[in-house]
Amino acid sequence: MYSTSDFKKGLVIQLDGAPCLIVDVTVQSPTARGANTMVKTKYRNLITSQVLEKTFRSGDKVDEADFERHKGQFLYADGGRGVFMDLENYEQFEVEQDEFAPLSPYLLEGTEVVLGLFEARLVNVELPMTVELTVAETVPVMKNATATAQTKEAMLETGLKLQVPPYLEVGERIKVDTRDGRFISRA
Repeated sequence: MYSTSDFKKGLVIQLDGAPCLIVDVTVQSPTARGANTMVKTKYRNLITSQVLEKTFRSGDKVDEADFERHKGQFLYADGGRGVFMDLENYEQFEVEQDEFAPLSPYLLEGTEVVLGLFEARLVNVELPMTVELTVAETVPVMKNATATAQTKEAMLETGLKLQVPPYLEVGERIKVDTRDGRFISRA
């Protein structure tokens, strides 16, 4: 069992029979004498992907989820679904199209990920913080571009479209932040 003092971002707890990943924790000190400290949490249900909020009293206890993280690898896309492999036991998991669609712009065959398993069932795929992708299409390099923060649109090899600096050309490898899909730097 976990106590509210154990709560931190990234912890997986069990609420209403489902694994829930804590996204944010805020401790609210009491304003009146005798009042309890409150712990506000924002969490994501890993089965429904729903983001919810719940307030606990300081000292409340919650169950640990039967949740394990394993190193994994993206193998291939199959008709809109993604196939991943657990690198510890080589078991393969299929992710349905609606859950795979937000991940696919950041995945190339062989990309290493973290697989979240609840009761031996895949419920979560964590992407690396950054991925390296190749620019597939963009307008030509702008000559005499000013030093202001101009950008241009580029499409990457996975189909992801994002804004990049004007000096990038087709074929260059870049680093992309998987949390918000923005350009970080040349690779």
